[in-house]
Amino acid sequence: MTTSEILATTQALLQGLGTVITLFVVVMVASLPLGFLLTMLARCRIAPIRWLVNAYIYIMRGTPLMLQLFFIYYGLPFVNDFFKMALRSAMVCALLGFSLNYAAYFAEIFRGGLLSVDKGQYEACQVLGLNRVQTTLYAVLPQMFRVALPSITNESITLVKDTALVFSISIMEVLYYAKAAVSRTGSILPYAIAFLIYLALNSLLQLFFNWLEKKTAY
Repeated sequence: MTTSEILATTQALLQGLGTVITLFVVVMVASLPLGFLLTMLARCRIAPIRWLVNAYIYIMRGTPLMLQLFFIYYGLPFVNDFFKMALRSAMVCALLGFSLNYAAYFAEIFRGGLLSVDKGQYEACQVLGLNRVQTTLYAVLPQMFRVALPSITNESITLVKDTALVFSISIMEVLYYAKAAVSRTGSILPYAIAFLIYLALNSLLQLFFNWLEKKTAY
Protein backbone atom coordinates (compact mmCIF):
# COMPACT_ATOMS: atom_id res chain seq x y z
CA MET A 1 0.00 0.00 0.00
CA THR A 2 1.15 3.52 -0.79
CA THR A 3 1.26 6.31 1.76
CA SER A 4 -1.88 7.88 0.31
CA GLU A 5 -3.70 4.55 0.49
CA ILE A 6 -2.64 4.09 4.12
CA LEU A 7 -3.91 7.56 5.01
CA ALA A 8 -7.20 6.96 3.16
CA THR A 9 -7.65 3.61 4.93
CA THR A 10 -6.90 5.14 8.32
CA GLN A 11 -9.41 7.91 7.67
CA ALA A 12 -12.04 5.32 6.71
CA LEU A 13 -11.38 3.29 9.86
CA LEU A 14 -11.62 6.40 12.01
CA GLN A 15 -15.18 6.85 10.72
CA GLY A 16 -16.01 3.61 12.51
CA LEU A 17 -14.41 4.95 15.69
CA GLY A 18 -17.44 7.20 16.18
CA THR A 19 -19.65 4.11 16.35
CA VAL A 20 -17.35 2.48 18.90
CA ILE A 21 -17.32 5.57 21.12
CA THR A 22 -21.10 6.02 20.85
CA LEU A 23 -21.69 2.40 21.83
CA PHE A 24 -19.26 2.63 24.72
CA VAL A 25 -20.66 5.85 26.20
CA VAL A 26 -24.34 4.93 25.88
CA VAL A 27 -23.86 1.39 27.17
CA MET A 28 -21.83 2.55 30.19
CA VAL A 29 -24.39 5.24 31.04
CA ALA A 30 -27.25 2.72 30.75
CA SER A 31 -25.70 -0.46 32.18
CA LEU A 32 -23.99 0.91 35.30
CA PRO A 33 -27.17 2.21 37.02
CA LEU A 34 -29.16 -0.76 35.69
CA GLY A 35 -26.55 -3.11 37.09
CA PHE A 36 -26.74 -1.44 40.49
CA LEU A 37 -30.55 -1.66 40.40
CA LEU A 38 -30.29 -5.38 39.64
CA THR A 39 -27.92 -5.78 42.58
CA MET A 40 -30.42 -4.13 44.90
CA LEU A 41 -33.33 -6.19 43.54
CA ALA A 42 -31.29 -9.39 43.95
CA ARG A 43 -31.12 -8.54 47.67
CA CYS A 44 -34.86 -7.84 47.87
CA ARG A 45 -36.83 -9.57 50.60
CA ILE A 46 -39.53 -10.57 48.10
CA ALA A 47 -38.45 -14.01 46.93
CA PRO A 48 -40.04 -14.02 43.41
CA ILE A 49 -38.22 -10.75 42.57
CA ARG A 50 -34.91 -12.23 43.75
CA TRP A 51 -35.48 -15.35 41.67
CA LEU A 52 -36.34 -13.39 38.53
CA VAL A 53 -33.35 -11.06 38.86
CA ASN A 54 -30.92 -13.88 39.59
CA ALA A 55 -32.32 -15.87 36.66
CA TYR A 56 -31.84 -12.85 34.40
CA ILE A 57 -28.23 -12.37 35.53
CA TYR A 58 -27.56 -16.10 35.10
CA ILE A 59 -28.95 -16.17 31.56
CA MET A 60 -27.23 -12.98 30.37
CA ARG A 61 -23.86 -14.04 31.77
CA GLY A 62 -24.24 -17.64 30.63
CA THR A 63 -24.98 -17.05 26.93
CA PRO A 64 -22.83 -15.39 24.23
CA LEU A 65 -23.35 -11.68 23.64
CA MET A 66 -23.39 -12.25 19.88
CA LEU A 67 -26.24 -14.73 20.26
CA GLN A 68 -28.16 -12.17 22.32
CA LEU A 69 -27.61 -9.58 19.57
CA PHE A 70 -28.91 -12.03 16.96
CA PHE A 71 -31.97 -12.76 19.11
CA ILE A 72 -32.78 -9.05 19.52
CA TYR A 73 -32.00 -8.06 15.92
CA TYR A 74 -33.43 -11.04 14.04
CA GLY A 75 -35.85 -12.62 16.52
CA LEU A 76 -37.72 -9.97 18.49
CA PRO A 77 -39.13 -8.12 15.42
CA PHE A 78 -41.12 -11.26 14.61
CA VAL A 79 -42.80 -11.31 18.03
CA ASN A 80 -45.18 -8.41 17.36
CA ASP A 81 -45.46 -5.06 15.58
CA PHE A 82 -44.20 -3.12 18.61
CA PHE A 83 -40.80 -4.81 18.51
CA LYS A 84 -40.78 -4.57 14.73
CA MET A 85 -41.17 -0.79 14.92
CA ALA A 86 -38.95 -0.23 17.98
CA LEU A 87 -36.07 -2.36 16.72
CA ARG A 88 -35.91 -1.23 13.11
CA SER A 89 -32.44 0.23 13.63
CA ALA A 90 -29.50 -2.11 14.05
CA MET A 91 -27.87 0.48 16.30
CA VAL A 92 -30.85 0.45 18.66
CA CYS A 93 -30.63 -3.35 18.81
CA ALA A 94 -26.90 -3.16 19.56
CA LEU A 95 -27.36 -0.57 22.31
CA LEU A 96 -30.16 -2.61 23.88
CA GLY A 97 -28.28 -5.89 23.68
CA PHE A 98 -25.02 -4.51 25.06
CA SER A 99 -26.75 -2.59 27.86
CA LEU A 100 -28.75 -5.60 29.03
CA ASN A 101 -25.71 -7.87 28.85
CA TYR A 102 -23.27 -5.58 30.64
CA ALA A 103 -25.83 -4.68 33.29
CA ALA A 104 -25.76 -8.33 34.37
CA TYR A 105 -21.97 -8.30 34.67
CA PHE A 106 -21.95 -5.00 36.55
CA ALA A 107 -24.62 -6.39 38.89
CA GLU A 108 -22.23 -9.16 39.90
CA ILE A 109 -19.39 -6.67 40.30
CA PHE A 110 -21.51 -4.47 42.55
CA ARG A 111 -22.65 -7.51 44.53
CA GLY A 112 -19.03 -8.36 45.24
CA GLY A 113 -18.39 -4.77 46.25
CA LEU A 114 -21.31 -4.78 48.67
CA LEU A 115 -20.17 -8.05 50.22
CA SER A 116 -16.78 -6.46 50.92
CA VAL A 117 -18.35 -3.81 53.17
CA ASP A 118 -17.95 -4.92 56.77
CA LYS A 119 -21.14 -5.39 58.77
CA GLY A 120 -19.67 -3.16 61.43
CA GLN A 121 -20.09 -0.23 59.03
CA TYR A 122 -23.85 -0.70 59.09
CA GLU A 123 -23.88 -0.94 62.89
CA ALA A 124 -21.76 2.21 63.19
CA CYS A 125 -24.20 4.10 60.96
CA GLN A 126 -27.11 2.97 63.12
CA VAL A 127 -25.31 4.23 66.21
CA LEU A 128 -24.81 7.59 64.47
CA GLY A 129 -28.53 7.77 63.77
CA LEU A 130 -28.31 7.42 59.98
CA ASN A 131 -31.29 5.90 58.23
CA ARG A 132 -31.03 3.20 55.54
CA VAL A 133 -30.80 5.65 52.63
CA GLN A 134 -28.14 7.77 54.34
CA THR A 135 -26.17 4.66 55.25
CA THR A 136 -26.22 3.50 51.64
CA LEU A 137 -25.29 6.88 50.16
CA TYR A 138 -22.62 8.02 52.59
CA ALA A 139 -21.05 4.82 53.88
CA VAL A 140 -21.80 1.80 51.71
CA LEU A 141 -21.66 3.14 48.14
CA PRO A 142 -18.27 4.91 48.41
CA GLN A 143 -16.65 1.77 49.83
CA MET A 144 -18.39 -0.48 47.33
CA PHE A 145 -17.29 1.71 44.43
CA ARG A 146 -13.63 1.66 45.50
CA VAL A 147 -13.65 -2.13 45.69
CA ALA A 148 -15.56 -2.54 42.42
CA LEU A 149 -13.54 0.00 40.40
CA PRO A 150 -10.78 -2.38 39.19
CA SER A 151 -13.43 -4.82 37.94
CA ILE A 152 -15.39 -1.98 36.33
CA THR A 153 -12.17 -0.94 34.58
CA ASN A 154 -11.69 -4.45 33.25
CA GLU A 155 -15.28 -4.68 31.99
CA SER A 156 -15.01 -1.25 30.37
CA ILE A 157 -11.95 -2.32 28.39
CA THR A 158 -13.73 -5.53 27.42
CA LEU A 159 -16.70 -3.44 26.26
CA VAL A 160 -14.50 -1.48 23.85
CA LYS A 161 -13.26 -4.74 22.33
CA ASP A 162 -16.74 -6.28 22.27
CA THR A 163 -18.06 -3.40 20.17
CA ALA A 164 -16.49 -5.24 17.21
CA LEU A 165 -19.36 -7.76 17.55
CA VAL A 166 -21.83 -5.25 16.06
CA PHE A 167 -20.15 -6.03 12.75
CA SER A 168 -22.26 -9.22 12.84
CA ILE A 169 -25.50 -7.22 12.52
CA SER A 170 -24.19 -4.99 9.72
CA ILE A 171 -23.20 -1.94 11.77
CA MET A 172 -20.25 -0.10 10.23
CA GLU A 173 -17.55 0.21 12.87
CA VAL A 174 -13.75 -0.06 12.84
CA LEU A 175 -13.59 -3.78 12.05
CA TYR A 176 -16.20 -3.42 9.29
CA TYR A 177 -14.12 -0.78 7.52
CA ALA A 178 -10.92 -2.77 8.10
CA LYS A 179 -12.38 -5.89 6.49
CA ALA A 180 -13.67 -3.85 3.56
CA ALA A 181 -10.23 -2.29 3.09
CA VAL A 182 -8.54 -5.70 3.20
CA SER A 183 -10.91 -7.00 0.54
CA ARG A 184 -10.30 -3.92 -1.61
CA THR A 185 -6.51 -3.71 -1.31
CA GLY A 186 -5.50 -7.32 -0.69
CA SER A 187 -3.30 -6.15 2.19
CA ILE A 188 -3.61 -7.01 5.87
CA LEU A 189 -2.34 -3.56 6.88
CA PRO A 190 -5.90 -2.30 7.58
CA TYR A 191 -6.17 -4.94 10.31
CA ALA A 192 -2.94 -3.58 11.83
CA ILE A 193 -4.39 -0.06 11.75
CA ALA A 194 -7.57 -1.33 13.45
CA PHE A 195 -5.36 -3.05 16.04
CA LEU A 196 -3.63 0.25 16.82
CA ILE A 197 -6.95 2.15 17.03
CA TYR A 198 -8.40 -0.27 19.58
CA LEU A 199 -5.14 -0.34 21.53
CA ALA A 200 -4.92 3.47 21.64
CA LEU A 201 -8.54 3.78 22.78
CA ASN A 202 -8.11 1.23 25.55
CA SER A 203 -4.82 2.83 26.62
CA LEU A 204 -6.59 6.17 27.10
CA LEU A 205 -9.36 4.40 28.99
CA GLN A 206 -6.84 2.67 31.25
CA LEU A 207 -5.14 5.99 32.01
CA PHE A 208 -8.50 7.52 32.95
CA PHE A 209 -9.42 4.68 35.31
CA ASN A 210 -5.92 4.73 36.86
CA TRP A 211 -6.45 8.42 37.59
CA LEU A 212 -9.92 7.67 39.00
CA GLU A 213 -8.55 4.94 41.28
CA LYS A 214 -6.01 7.36 42.70
CA LYS A 215 -8.70 9.98 43.26
CA THR A 216 -10.95 7.54 45.12
CA ALA A 217 -8.21 5.87 47.17
CA TYR A 218 -8.08 6.41 50.91
